[in-house]
Order: sequence, then C-alpha cells, then structure tokens
Amino acid sequence: MPYAAVLTGYGSPETLVWSQVALPEPGPGQIRMRVQAAGVGPTDLKIRRGDLRAVFPLPDPAVLGFEAAGTVDALGPGVAGVSVGDEVAALLPALGGYGEYALASAWTVKPGTVGWADAAALPASAEAAVGVLRQLGVASGETLLILGGGGSVGVIATQLAVSQGLTVFSATGPSDEQFAKELGAIPVRYGSALLAQMRAHVETVDAVFDAAGRGGLRDAVELAGGPARVITLADEHAADFGVALSAPTPDRAPDAVELTMPLLASGRLRLRAQRLLAMRDAAQAHALLEAGTAHEKLILAA
Repeated sequence: MPYAAVLTGYGSPETLVWSQVALPEPGPGQIRMRVQAAGVGPTDLKIRRGDLRAVFPLPDPAVLGFEAAGTVDALGPGVAGVSVGDEVAALLPALGGYGEYALASAWTVKPGTVGWADAAALPASAEAAVGVLRQLGVASGETLLILGGGGSVGVIATQLAVSQGLTVFSATGPSDEQFAKELGAIPVRYGSALLAQMRAHVETVDAVFDAAGRGGLRDAVELAGGPARVITLADEHAADFGVALSAPTPDRAPDAVELTMPLLASGRLRLRAQRLLAMRDAAQAHALLEAGTAHEKLILAA
C-alpha cells in the first residue's frame, strides 16, 4: 500500500502523520499520478488548523496538497490526450498532493526542461496570479501595487503584469528588493511607511493585488481611490475595508498552468526560490512555514 501525509485531526503540524493509505482509483475524466513533488502553501496551514473547515471539507483519507507534479500512472474512463508514463503538473482543488499517488481532473504536460520542483511550485501560484490579475482587469499603461511581491504568487503576478505593460510596485521585505528589481518592479517596503514610500513615486495607483494578506489594505484602498480595484487573497479583514477576497473558484483561471508552463520552460518566467523536504516530512514543512522561518517556497519531494 502507498503512503501519504494524512491529517489525523485539526491542530498542530504534528497532526500530519506519514501513514499507509489505499491506492486511489481514477474516476471518469481523472488520471492517477505517481507524485514526484508537491507544493506547500499558506492555505494548507489554515486547512490543517481547521480555520477553513466550512470552505474545504477534507477528503477521505485527509491528504492535503493543492499542487503536485508526477508521472501518469493510470487513466480513468474517458481520458484522452495523455498516456501512462507522461510527466504532468496539476492543480488539485480536491487536495491530495501530499502522498505517493494523487488523482487529478485537470493537468498540464511538464516539458523536459522544467524540473519536478518547479513544476510542483507552479500550479496554485499561477492560478492565483492569473486569476486575480483578470479580476482586477489590469491593462497596459496602468499602475499596479502588489503586496507580497516576493512571495510565490507575487513573483508570478509581477512578471505577468510587467509583460502586459504595467508599471508594477512590489511591496516586499528587504531580502526580496533586489529580486523585485530583477523582475521589472519598483520595490517598496511593507509597514507603516508604505503609503509615504508610494507617494514618493506616485499619488495613486490603478489597482492593488494583495498576494500576502498581512496588512496594508487601508493604505491600498487610499492609493487606489477606493476598494473597487483592490483584491486580496488572504486578508481576513478584507470586509472591514470593502475589499474583495478572491477564492480559487473553478472559473477564476482554469487555463493558468497551460499559459504559464511554456513561459517557465523557456526561462521567461522565474519562480520564488525553493526548499525541498522529503514527502514524509510534511509536518516539518508546516512548522517551518507557520514559524515564519521558511523564506523559500517549500516543496515535498518523493
């Protein structure tokens, strides 16, 4: 029997236990992949703690993980255009990435020039970046502020926005300022001086993408002249400022991985630096991310 990091109950990282599970069988339109790498993200921590139990009902067995890359191992009824042995990356809305095998209902072929870790780091962040930029309706010539520009989503959103002809300001920590410049953004610092720093460059911005959810919405609304074009991925106080909270709905950006994988393969898209841990060490990955001591994208590797 295969193994997976199973969530045994809501609570601390130690509730993730490396355990035997049944081999999942692909249903109609699904593939089964032998997972080579899986991404770990902030939403995973909220699910583990039980913060989102009303939004994300747990599968049985309760295996977390929104994104994974691996080799196609089996095909469900009606699947075409992919073969056993193909290398793919997938966004997993129903979870399941933290295991030796996972089921996917949508997938993208992984080019040979893209490594397993990069392929696993792309799906969830690309979907969020593409989706929120579309929801903001950004256009060439506009000015965009990205809060959390050094994070996994912010890094992708910065590059996509710059490529679309926007002027991008990236609110980051000091360690990410140079990277933000390399990606074509103008770096500014988080904190109480954010508004003053922005006003040293511009009086207003056309839109704000909060990719971090760690504060700054009051300044964002003031800079954007209201909340209409301010969207956050994770700030639980969004409603206090009239700001929309964007969720990964099926129609937000279903083509995001297909759009961004070729950019990644060609070197036109860069990702946040990564740190690899063994798949069985999912609990450690959660502990590192929760403690704020992980400054890279965490990847669980087979």
